[in-house]
Amino acid sequence: MTPLRIALRQGPPGPPAGPAAGLAALDDDARRAAAAGARLLVTPELSLTGYALGDAAGAARLAQPADGPWAAAVAETAARHGVAVVYGWPERGAAGVHNSVQLIGPDGARLAVYRKTHLYGGFETAAFLPGAEPVVQTGLDGLRIGLLICYDVEFPETVRAHALAGTDLLLVPTALMRPFEAVARTLVPARALESQLYIAYANRCGPEGEHHFAGLSCLAAPDGSVPARAGTGGELLIAEADPELLRASRAASPYLRDRRPELYGALTRVPG
Repeated sequence: MTPLRIALRQGPPGPPAGPAAGLAALDDDARRAAAAGARLLVTPELSLTGYALGDAAGAARLAQPADGPWAAAVAETAARHGVAVVYGWPERGAAGVHNSVQLIGPDGARLAVYRKTHLYGGFETAAFLPGAEPVVQTGLDGLRIGLLICYDVEFPETVRAHALAGTDLLLVPTALMRPFEAVARTLVPARALESQLYIAYANRCGPEGEHHFAGLSCLAAPDGSVPARAGTGGELLIAEADPELLRASRAASPYLRDRRPELYGALTRVPG
């Protein structure tokens, strides 16, 4: 099986100009990704709208359903360039608004929607409902693809759940802020190593509202290496997830084989 070439969009390096500008930027990124031979484009958390939405009312005002006009526009972009696209937006669901990402296939088909399960900070907990489905997967070019969003990957349980469900490549649209660069530099590669999968971590960068995003997007591999790492500015990072390296690393690693789940139940109970 040939490696899957991935483009990770790191940006924008400044305040967002609204969803129309977000769609235009995504179309340009898809064009450049396709020109580089990528089959998959991963964009940051809330990539269409920007992260600094102000408050819950700002998120609700922009929210659209998973099959709304933005989804149709992204599907048209994906099909025109022949590249799968992961994008983030405030999703209007039946019960309220979620912080969501959607994967659109290279033919424009809607493949998967994931709602962030671990909300971070006052803005997110006020603006969004937490998702209830921890493992969302689909297939692309022979690999099992999983989805998480930013803070989700900082919990070992979420990544291990994906590993046990057979995820090969975990896509993590992100809005990691300064001064938490250790998450991108240390924690994400550790998650890939301990759970034996690839992690594509696509972050925002630069100032936006009261936030300053850290950049440092990366592809982390199951052997503990980081085949591609961005800096702190806007960038389209190109990397490859190699199924042969994945197979060899899993064969060599004892982590998943030596688990003792009969001991772990007590670890998930909250004291009190």
